[in-house]
Formats: sequence, C-alpha cells, structure tokens
Amino acid sequence: MTKKYFGTDGVRGRVGQAPITADFVLKLGWAVGKVFAQEGGRSLVLIGKDTRISGYMFESALEAGLVAAGVDVRLLGPMPTPAIAYLTRTFKARAGIVISASHNPYYDNGIKFFSAQGTKLPDDVELAIEAMLDQPMETVESAQLGKVRRLDDAGGRYIEYCKSTANGGFALEGMKIVLDCANGATYHVAPAVFAELGAQVSVIGGSPDGLNINAGYGSTAPEALQKQVIAENADLGIAFDGDGDRVLFVDSKGELVDGDELLYIIASEQHRQINGCKGVVGTLMSNLGFELALKDLDIPFARAKVGDRYVKEMMDGKGWLLGGENSGHIICADVSSTGDGVVAALKVLQAISSSGESLRELRAKVTKLPQIMKNVRVSGEVDLGSAEMLEAVAEVENQLGERGRVLLRPSGTEPLVRVMVEGEDAGQVEGLCQQLADRVSSLA
Repeated sequence: MTKKYFGTDGVRGRVGQAPITADFVLKLGWAVGKVFAQEGGRSLVLIGKDTRISGYMFESALEAGLVAAGVDVRLLGPMPTPAIAYLTRTFKARAGIVISASHNPYYDNGIKFFSAQGTKLPDDVELAIEAMLDQPMETVESAQLGKVRRLDDAGGRYIEYCKSTANGGFALEGMKIVLDCANGATYHVAPAVFAELGAQVSVIGGSPDGLNINAGYGSTAPEALQKQVIAENADLGIAFDGDGDRVLFVDSKGELVDGDELLYIIASEQHRQINGCKGVVGTLMSNLGFELALKDLDIPFARAKVGDRYVKEMMDGKGWLLGGENSGHIICADVSSTGDGVVAALKVLQAISSSGESLRELRAKVTKLPQIMKNVRVSGEVDLGSAEMLEAVAEVENQLGERGRVLLRPSGTEPLVRVMVEGEDAGQVEGLCQQLADRVSSLA
C-alpha cells in the first residue's frame, strides 16, 4: 500500500504547512499511542528533538496526543537522533520519537520514529498509524491518561554509551580536534565525549538559537570547519549534521574526508582484527574508487538503494555489521542500531590510533574516481527503461569500460531525474554525463 504521510524517514515538511502543523502532530501522537497500546500493557514512548525553534511546539503536541491515548511519556529534550534510538532500547520503551528535519534548514521539521529495538519502524506499523489517523480522536478515561516526566540525565547516559563503544584503554591524549556541531543536537554531548577521552577540543557551531541549525555549519557546510582546522593547526576536524546521525571529517590540511573514505578506514581497521570485516554495504551513489579499494582488501561490497533504511535492511539480510552513505550516514551495527555520527567518529579515531597513521595517510588509500551528477528537471514521468534510453546508457558504459559507472534515478521528492556518471578521466566523465542529461531532457 502507498503511504500518505510517511516517507523514507518519517514525516517531514515545512513548518506550518500540512502535514507539519500542530494539529496534525497532535493527532499523530494520539495515533501512535493507540497503535502501540494495542500490544497490551502500559506503553512508554520517549520524545527527543533537535534545536529547531518549532521543536517546542511539536514536543507539546506529541505529548498531548500520546497522553490522550493513555501512553506514558519521557521527554529527553535536545538530543541526537541516535541517542533516542539508544535510550528507547535501554528504557524498553514501545517507541522513540525524534522531532527533527536532520540537515534541513530551521523552517523545516519532521517526526521520525524508532521501534523498541532502536530501528526504523517497519512498514506495517507505519501503515497502521496512517489508518488510525483516519479515525476520530477519542481521549481515554481520566484515570487512564498517560503520565509525563522529563529525563534529566539523558545527555549523561548517551555520553557514557558513546564512550563505551570504544575499545578498552582507548584514549585521545595529545590529539587536537575541532568539532562542528551544526548548532544542532550534538552541541552539548559531542564535546564532552571527546574531551572526556582526553582530546583537546574546540567547538564551532555549538551555540544554537533555534534558527541557526545547519546554517553555515555542519556536515552540509564544512567550509567553516576546514578553515578552523587550519587556523588552529589541529590534527583533524569532525562535522555532524543537525540531528547527529551523520559525520564527515576534515584532515590536517583542511581537506574534506567523506563517508566513503570513513567507511573504508573503519572497514580496513576491522579487516586487521581477528574476526575481520564480513562486508560493507554502500549505496548506488558510493564512489567506485571506494569499492575498488575494498576489493583490494578482499572485503565484499554491496550497493543498496539510497537511504539509510535500505542500507540497514541489506546489512541485516547479509549479516554484515558495517554500512553507510557517502553523505556520512554510517551504521556500525556491532554497537549501534542506527546511524550515529559520534559513534562512527570514534571508530575512525580508533583506526587512526591503532594503525599509527594519520587520517590523511589512511584516506589516501582510497583513490576516488571523478563522479559527476546532473539534475534534469522533468514535467512528468520519464521512461528510463525505454529502448532509446537503454541504448544511450549502454553507449556511455562502453566508453567508460570496467572502471566506470552510470546511474539514472528519479528523485523521490522533486520532479527531477538524477544523472550520475563515474570514471577515471574527469573530462570524459563530464562530457558523458552532459550527453546523458541532454538525452533525458529530450525525452522529458
């Protein structure tokens, strides 16, 4: 069945425009409460949020809806998305709710959910919630109303959890790190994690005001961090996104290290251990150079559809413990149920410490191939499987040979077709990508 409200990661949109309105979120909270109450017994749901100004409004709306459905609530306040996943598991709650639009600007917001296992909700539960939204909202008897408490030590619990994912004896003494918290949900926990492990930490993007989340800072705008690392002569920089489930690094020369390179560094460290690395799941957008570097280590690699839930599904299906996207959404399933920027960063730092090599030296082992993507605006559906389109793709693939790739995919959110070409020669890649983009445009 087609979902009306849920996308690949909950419900998201512009604040004040359906469905991201106070009245809808109130009923959404009620619908979630009713669905989980069907499991029997008293239900507990955790609510966390990032630093957007609208988070206050939606926190109150969700709280009221859940209480009206007879569900108990624990309010966590501003916390990284993966922290809510972790705390949902440890409190044995029925669900965790995150109020966040991740890397989007402050005027967007969203509601996303975690199951009792700290994973994304399965499709059947999302469909059940949507079906409940069509029912009239009824409040339980007063004696059955949910009770609400604020969990004051949520931040401390998460800090200790993050540190516990590092190997015993691991420390960061002598390392100078610049953290970019995107004026988002990691601002009060990430600095503590790295400082308590012994690093000399300085912070940018650590003063949220409700309106500045992701604005000029964070993993989607790393330029400020690149400059700061050089200015402070730091060993490296770490950038999170607004809700803390993504991470990118900056090396000592101010050069950006993306998710593909970070995954390689973590995988190569696992490869050196006794149990090795069973395999890595990337996406259709993962750089071919990353795949070839893993192949040199005899580490299996597979591509999932773009989106962390698809990465996790493939990881589970193959029994692999590492996967992610080049955007920096990295899932280390040996210690976490979802993408966690702080945990992934610690994995990278452990690899640096264990190998005795710098971040710059480790990332140099991946030779990324030129990758060009062009967005072609279309007025309707384009048949990407037509004989004409398949012939055009085959022509480009023949020119690229075995060390090249072509990907055409429609955007899930905009009237666009994304045309990606990858190969060894940057000039050739640019020309072939434009050639394919023109062909798509002619068919639009």
